[in-house]
Amino acid sequence: MGEFIDRIFLEKITQNTIVFIDELDSLLSLSFDADDFLILLRTLFNRRADRDKFQRLTFVMLGVATPSQLIQDKNRTPFNIGRAIPLQGFKIHEAQPLLRGLADRVSSPQIVLREVLNWTSGQPFLSQKICLLIRNAKSPIPINEESSWIANLVQTNIINNWETQDEPEHIRTIRDRLLSLQTQTIPVLKQYQQILHKGEAPAINSPEQIELLLSGIVVKREEKLQVANRIYAAIFNPDWIERTIEQLKAKN
Repeated sequence: MGEFIDRIFLEKITQNTIVFIDELDSLLSLSFDADDFLILLRTLFNRRADRDKFQRLTFVMLGVATPSQLIQDKNRTPFNIGRAIPLQGFKIHEAQPLLRGLADRVSSPQIVLREVLNWTSGQPFLSQKICLLIRNAKSPIPINEESSWIANLVQTNIINNWETQDEPEHIRTIRDRLLSLQTQTIPVLKQYQQILHKGEAPAINSPEQIELLLSGIVVKREEKLQVANRIYAAIFNPDWIERTIEQLKAKN
């Protein structure tokens, strides 16, 4: 692959090229060693220093993993190149395209959109899911009752019995990631419990905090960790935390 990129691709393609590698975290569960592939990417990056054509090539790696998790062989140089680009939720101006699906269904689309983001904090999947629920609702939203109507919609269609209503799967993915951490699960849940109870916690980049950030259940805002949105807080609530910790302790 390295020879192909060097001798063929970059010789024939003269414009800037971006290669997107999705599901990066899948590399962690492959049945074969992916270190050589990641080392190739690092080599291509380092060649930018002395060969101009490599500056035309950029790799974007998308997924749920930290750089330290990528190269498994600890005798090799870790994957310490590039820079992280954290993804944020939709701000109100970024969510404006969603109005196209609401404008012919509600009388005050901007107010409705703000109420949606109030529940999701702009999380893209949840924001679009609630907008679709609004669009498909049989009853219209009463004027000046947007807040209570949407709250009832979210409670009924997303939070209540969430495990059966989580289609397409989203919340179960967060739960499953948290529960897959084995011996680290309980410390991670206790860290989340503190954030949920206090409303926030200083970001100190501990292993537990990193796992919470990777799961998406919390986000970093101004060097503080907070629960990502009201929906996650309602589902992964104190009762769920206590029950889950007790179940894990019983298994052990």
